[in-house]
Amino acid sequence: MRKLLLLALVGLGAQLVDGSLGMAYGVTSTTLLLAIGTNPAAASATVHLAEIGTTLASGASHWRFGNVDWRVVAKIGIPGAVGAFAGATVLSNLSTEVAAPIMALILLALGIYILVRFTAFGIPRGRLGRPLRKRFLAPLGLVAGFVDATGGGGWGPVGTPAILASGRMEPRRVIGSIDTSEFLVAIAASAGFLIGLGDQNVDFAWVAALLLGGVIAAPVAAWLVRHLPPRVLGSAVGGIIVLTNARSLLRSDWIDAPDAVRYGCYAVIYLVWAAALTYSIRQHLADRAVESAQPTAAPEPATASRG
Repeated sequence: MRKLLLLALVGLGAQLVDGSLGMAYGVTSTTLLLAIGTNPAAASATVHLAEIGTTLASGASHWRFGNVDWRVVAKIGIPGAVGAFAGATVLSNLSTEVAAPIMALILLALGIYILVRFTAFGIPRGRLGRPLRKRFLAPLGLVAGFVDATGGGGWGPVGTPAILASGRMEPRRVIGSIDTSEFLVAIAASAGFLIGLGDQNVDFAWVAALLLGGVIAAPVAAWLVRHLPPRVLGSAVGGIIVLTNARSLLRSDWIDAPDAVRYGCYAVIYLVWAAALTYSIRQHLADRAVESAQPTAAPEPATASRG
């Protein structure tokens, strides 16, 4: 019962992050399941089954708040589903000994990407209005879906920054569209895992716990997307993912690092993480100060033109 409660809290926290940042539900949840010894394929299957419900709730909530571009959802979601099914099939046919370190390595890379991306760059705010083309969204969806299934997460970390970097959509609509299209990815990945594994390796009580927490958090996250500082949140989540998966790799048969090396690595990660959080908070406060100063300066040119 205690483990189910923990999983529900993880699902709630992961959905709050995912719904407001556009990424990290799968990466965060899968990281925890691997940390408690779950088979990699079963961990990814559990998370994707839960995501069928959480992404449906999240998509409905984002749609209600006007955060969804349905053209983008179709153009990226369908190729994403194809990639996710292929990724689930590949992971289902790998042995646990091979899959566990590979998944930890993928999650570690995604964690580093999230940490660096949001600490150093925040959310890009480039030019808006130009449409996103299918020749850009289709390959992006295919790759993101494959990474999502094989890594237990990755749809958001791959898709969200790529679309944000284009500067063609508002951040809130990017996040809402990515979260909504993930419903198709979750269905396809779940189908691939159930075909490859059957249902004997999936604990449906764990699925229900993750689902419950995520469904509760989904409408809150859709509302918070305009209020939480994504830069700080991205740095915080990225650090957690890096630390947890670095620990898994250092203890794996691939590396099996001695205690002195492991603790030294942990210390470095903690220091880098603390520095990243400090920098992100300072940059967020500086950006907020600039934004709050802009409305007071804006009326001056208009007054001069009238005269």
